Amino acid sequence: MKKVLNIKGMHCQNCVKRATKALEELDGVESVNVDLEKELANVNFSGEINEAEIREALKAVDLELVSITEK
Repeated sequence: MKKVLNIKGMHCQNCVKRATKALEELDGVESVNVDLEKELANVNFSGEINEAEIREALKAVDLELVSITEK
């Protein structure tokens, strides 16, 4: 299952690294590709996703989940 996450608060490559690491550590995440300029993350999940877990993982690295859309 592919989803696009709109992430607020990314300003540099360090932010991209933090977002990538936070998302990769979630259960069911197969791959993550974060785009700094568009403030998006393309994420492949192996099953259902838990929006609350994604929101908390990003919040823990000082980023904010704005929305999740289908890809």
